[in-house]
Amino acid sequence: MTNLSTIPEDRSFTFGQSNNAGFTKVDSGSISNIFRQEIKTGILRIKAQGSDAPLLVGLLANGDPAALKYAEWTGKAFQSDGLRYVLRKIENPLDVERALIDANEDPDVHGIIVYYPVFGQSKTFSGASHDDFLRDTVSVEKDVEGLCHRYRTNLYRNVRFLDYPRDSQKCLLPCTALSVIKIIENLKPLNRYYNHEFPVGRRMEGQVVTVINRSEIVGRPLAAMLANDGAQVYSVDVDSIYLLLGNTGRIHACDITDTVEECVRKSSIIITGVPSKAYRLSAGWIQPNTAVINVSSYKNVSEQDLVTFPGVVYVPMVGKVTVAMLERNLMRLYKNFHDPNKRRLQPKEKLKSITDETKQSAVSSFLSNSLQMYTAIIVTALLFVNMSNRKP
Repeated sequence: MTNLSTIPEDRSFTFGQSNNAGFTKVDSGSISNIFRQEIKTGILRIKAQGSDAPLLVGLLANGDPAALKYAEWTGKAFQSDGLRYVLRKIENPLDVERALIDANEDPDVHGIIVYYPVFGQSKTFSGASHDDFLRDTVSVEKDVEGLCHRYRTNLYRNVRFLDYPRDSQKCLLPCTALSVIKIIENLKPLNRYYNHEFPVGRRMEGQVVTVINRSEIVGRPLAAMLANDGAQVYSVDVDSIYLLLGNTGRIHACDITDTVEECVRKSSIIITGVPSKAYRLSAGWIQPNTAVINVSSYKNVSEQDLVTFPGVVYVPMVGKVTVAMLERNLMRLYKNFHDPNKRRLQPKEKLKSITDETKQSAVSSFLSNSLQMYTAIIVTALLFVNMSNRKP
């Protein structure tokens, strides 16, 4: 499930508001509005073509009040922006798989979100966690969170499109991790942390990032995405630290003596995602002009300590951008797989492909047959000459 650090956000500062020390607190809602406006325009275009807005189905099978709250918030955001959303509550977790398959096969459903955990770490026939099995059961055409095997594999191999070599269908990325990237792209001053003038894959070159979280949903994909953009990334978990070298695909296990403090002190961007109220990152490790982004539902760093640091940019919550990325991913699924206008063109494209293949096959067959005929004539002539030259 997408990270639950969604609601409500502290609005004591507006976007880009700074104090006398140069500390800036960012309201992520100002960034999310950029994407939500694009989404609204896209929905109007779909409706103008005579189609309904894309439909997202949520499957909820746990009693977590935070999950229910997130589902309700998603519904409100979707309604506000003109998208469709249906929440299906499931009493028995064993019925989730059937509901998931039904949604996969329903042509009216354009995206699916499962609110994890369903089984958590409970041992099941499917392995250590049945939740992993459920993630891979979501169709690639409807996986709005980008967590199925195909999308995960492409992310960790830095493959950005589904349909090489045409490169017309972009892969989907996990919503919370993607929201962090979009926040970094839009932080002021522009190009300090993400240089838009660099080519794709190099726009975070020179940045050192520490990500304190390595979950399958947030920390691990986020570290890969940052490295795919050229950053040097320290991935920190409870008992280990890994270093991802930007755009090389190389990962190194850091020495056991390396500490979180050393990583943080080197970093120009720090991302905290520890799901614990007790955890606090020491503000004394943070350097001036560092961007600090909190993706946890708990405050992992003290804002009161940060306000005295010159040039620090602080994003206390990412939830509103996460919801915008959920909407954006649904629109991408619709564009990639469900747009009826594209579907009408597919038979013509397939026919053209078949025609081209038929022509190519016919040419190959003609050349092959011609070569065989030519060879037969030459062999026959040689045999005739050979027999004529024989003495009686």
